[in-house]
Amino acid sequence: MAAQLEDSGELQLPVLRRTAARLRELLGPEKPGKEVRRILDIGSGPGVMTCVLAETFVDAEVVAVDGTPGLLDRTLARAERLGLGGRVAVRHANLPEDLDGGDWHGEGGLGPADLIWSSKTVHHLGDQQEALNDLAGLLRPGGLLAVAEGGLPMRFLPRDIGVGRPGLQARLDAAQEHWFEIMRAELPGSVTVVEDWPAMLGRAGLTGVGSFTPLLDLPAPLGETARAFLHAHLTRLRGAASELLDAEDLETLDVLLDPGAPEGILRRPDAFLLSATTVFTGVRRAR
Repeated sequence: MAAQLEDSGELQLPVLRRTAARLRELLGPEKPGKEVRRILDIGSGPGVMTCVLAETFVDAEVVAVDGTPGLLDRTLARAERLGLGGRVAVRHANLPEDLDGGDWHGEGGLGPADLIWSSKTVHHLGDQQEALNDLAGLLRPGGLLAVAEGGLPMRFLPRDIGVGRPGLQARLDAAQEHWFEIMRAELPGSVTVVEDWPAMLGRAGLTGVGSFTPLLDLPAPLGETARAFLHAHLTRLRGAASELLDAEDLETLDVLLDPGAPEGILRRPDAFLLSATTVFTGVRRAR
C-alpha cells in the first residue's frame, strides 16, 4: 500500500499544510526556552506529513516513526527531494511496545518532543488510552500532542450512481464499521473504551484539550491521481467486504472497478472526493 499511502498524502497536501499551520498557532509564539526543537510523527507512513511539518517548523528536527522499513526509506527519499534531508530523520519502532512507559530519558528512547503528531495510528493499537498516556509522556513540558482520529466518512459518489441500488456508500460505510469492529477486537491487548478523544487526552494528563476538523473538498471531475486513489480504495473494500455485502452490491463494485466501464470510478464524470478528519490536541503541563 506504499504507493497508495503516498498518493493519499499528496491529495491531502493542502489540508496537511493547513493542519501544520494550525498546530504552530496552538503552540504559540516561540521564545527562548519554548522553541519547537524536535517533532515526532508517530505512524508516519511514507512521510508526507513528516515533510510538511519540517517545512512548517523550519528550526526543528522531525523524526518519522514507523514499523515498516520500506515506508521509512520513502520518507528519507522524499525529504531529500524536497531539500529537507538535513532535518528529517527516521526511527524504526514497533508500536505500542516502543512507547511503553514513555521513558524518553532512556538510551534509544523516542523522546523528548515538543510536538507529537499521529494520524490514524492509535486506533490500530490495542489499548488506545495507554497509547495516549505513553505519547503524552514523550512530550516536554508545554509540548503538544495532536492525534487525527475520527471525523466523517469519506464521500465520493452520488446517492444514485445509475448502477445497482441507490445508497451504495451508506452500505459500504456499514461494512467498513463492521470490519473495523473485528479489527479492533483482534488486536493484541485490545481494550474496549468509549472513544471520547478529548476525555481520553484529559486522562492522559493533558490540558487545554480541543479539536479542529480540516476539510478536503475535491469537486468533480477528478484528476487521475484522485481517481487512482479511489480505485485502490474500492479494490481494498471489495476484498474486505466480500462477505458483508449482497451479490448486487458486489456486482456494482465490480462495475466501479472496471477500468473500461464508463460507469467506473476511473472514467465517470460525477466522482468527487470529500473528507473530514478531526484532529484532537492537548498540552503537557509545564513544570
